[in-house]
Amino acid sequence: MSDVTAVSQLVSKYNALRTEIKKVIVGQDEVVEQVLLAIFSGGHALLIGVPGLAKTLLVNTVAQALGLEFKRIQFTPDLMPSDILGSEILDKNREFKFIKGPIFANIILADEINRTPPKTQAALLEAMQERSITVSGHHYKLDLPYFVLATQNPIEQEGTYPLPEAQLDRFMFAINLDYPTFLEEVEVVKMTTAGTNEKVTPLFNSEEIIGFQQLIRRIPVADNVIEYAVGLVGKTRPNSPTAPEIVKNYVDWGAGPRASQNLILAAKTNAVLNGKFSPDIEDVQKTAIGILRHRLIKNYKAEAEGLSIEKIIQSLF
Repeated sequence: MSDVTAVSQLVSKYNALRTEIKKVIVGQDEVVEQVLLAIFSGGHALLIGVPGLAKTLLVNTVAQALGLEFKRIQFTPDLMPSDILGSEILDKNREFKFIKGPIFANIILADEINRTPPKTQAALLEAMQERSITVSGHHYKLDLPYFVLATQNPIEQEGTYPLPEAQLDRFMFAINLDYPTFLEEVEVVKMTTAGTNEKVTPLFNSEEIIGFQQLIRRIPVADNVIEYAVGLVGKTRPNSPTAPEIVKNYVDWGAGPRASQNLILAAKTNAVLNGKFSPDIEDVQKTAIGILRHRLIKNYKAEAEGLSIEKIIQSLF
């Protein structure tokens, strides 16, 4: 199959996928779009929102519609790395046998990831970057495609452990979930109190998703688009000669090279899912906020003046 035909096929299946997800998830169109952008780009996503906004339901629905194996890990203060990765036990023949943990699935929902101590959070690092884990000196490959979709509650900061920068940088997107509109909430209440359950039909399989991810990697990108993305990321660094005054005054720390890589990957995916054969600067700008939001650290002056990270990023366009 040619890449042109493959792009048309992906667009058609992507539109069907959005329709399938809408059977269960009301509203949150932009959130669904960004989660799917991360998945087709081969990246991970961090969902940030207050309780009750259907974060878990969204991830479960996406996993079902993609036909992938899904496991949910509830992160708690007493969770140990072995609870995620698995552990070795002595079997009846007095030999060590590895029992796989819940990390062995295609889509992992790391629920309330900031409720567990750094030692357990770090257990995800190798899995997220290398798509493999190491237990007791033994190396285990994880099945592809592999995604970590983590949720984080922005309130109730007591008893939480903020994610370190190294871990945050592993997430391609940080996605903010907002409250539904009045009409959306009415629809949610109607759906969830009527006792009817919509069934989600799987539309993809693992091989198809891997094939589409490889297709996106092959999409050509013009040099000016790459230079724009790298220049945009460079502007977020306060010590950079290209940094504007707003960054020098309000940002302590900017984004690293992984942000530039993710911007181009996400722009390619956004272009393909909209039926284009090469991304342009608009595709970079459309995905920039989700990719840069968690990579910039505001200073106390920005906090005091109520300046949001999103405002700072938008000023860089």
